[in-house]
Amino acid sequence: MLEMAKPMRARFSRRQLLSSTAALLCASSRLRGQDDATFSTEIKVVNLLAVVRTKKGEIISGLSKNDFTILENARPQTIRYFSRETNLPLTLGLMVDTSMSQHRLLDAERSASFHFLDRVLRENTDQVFLMQFDMAVMLRQALTSSRSQLEDKLAYVDTPTRNELALQRGGGTLLYDAVFQASREIMMSQRNRKALIILTDGVDTGSDRTLSDAIEAAQRADTLVFSILFSDPGAYDFSLGEPNGRRVLERLAKETGGSFFEVSKKQSIETVFSLIEQELRSQYSLGFVSDQPVRVSEFRTLQLNTKLKGLVVQARDRYWAQR
Repeated sequence: MLEMAKPMRARFSRRQLLSSTAALLCASSRLRGQDDATFSTEIKVVNLLAVVRTKKGEIISGLSKNDFTILENARPQTIRYFSRETNLPLTLGLMVDTSMSQHRLLDAERSASFHFLDRVLRENTDQVFLMQFDMAVMLRQALTSSRSQLEDKLAYVDTPTRNELALQRGGGTLLYDAVFQASREIMMSQRNRKALIILTDGVDTGSDRTLSDAIEAAQRADTLVFSILFSDPGAYDFSLGEPNGRRVLERLAKETGGSFFEVSKKQSIETVFSLIEQELRSQYSLGFVSDQPVRVSEFRTLQLNTKLKGLVVQARDRYWAQR
């Protein structure tokens, strides 16, 4: 009996050894998987949205990844991701200036906004929020894919009542605060393509935030700004000086990679919305992973160009590198 027990113990020991080895291999595999997962979360992709035009302003939509170059802080970067943004999800903020200087323009703005949303919004794919700003900033409709909800709330976008004006304290047009709030509180947590569409005369008369604060917030949220200058010349006393909203709106658009438009006799608000729609359907999305680790959170400069002569690239010129 003792002689038979030895082989049995030997076989048992071999089984234990095999079982232990298998367990170690599985544990090692899991650890490697955790290491891989940890590494992958540390990879930070910098995304840019761009529109390319000829010098005459015509949009070019047939370029490939090899037609572009990217510099970060003047250092060439490898473009790892590339796509044409015609079908990818879109997150939009429609922001309407409802101060008294816009009172006679609101009907036209509401009508054009209705038509724009009807053409652009793809239910179950895109999302839109609706915000108005005057002496306060009000989120009329949180992010939604419902066209009917947005159209219902657009009908309520209006200038302050007499009672609200009587109770007013402080400034009357909080443009910078509105852009800052929309960027920080809504857009920062969103993915996909992001853009704010702002209808205003560009005059801010009381924000706590500055124009630079508003631009920086949009940049940190990777959000384009499409600014639309729509002004009523009869709303201001020009003896006090002409409002300078154009420069504000041009800067908001340029420094975030968006576009500036002005409503005029030659270019209606409906035409402007059509141009924005065309841009949104003609964007390129490019992504790279910086060859310089982020040791300190900071803004880094960006320069996106095409290798083809005679083309102009519209894209943001810096991004926030978060440690």
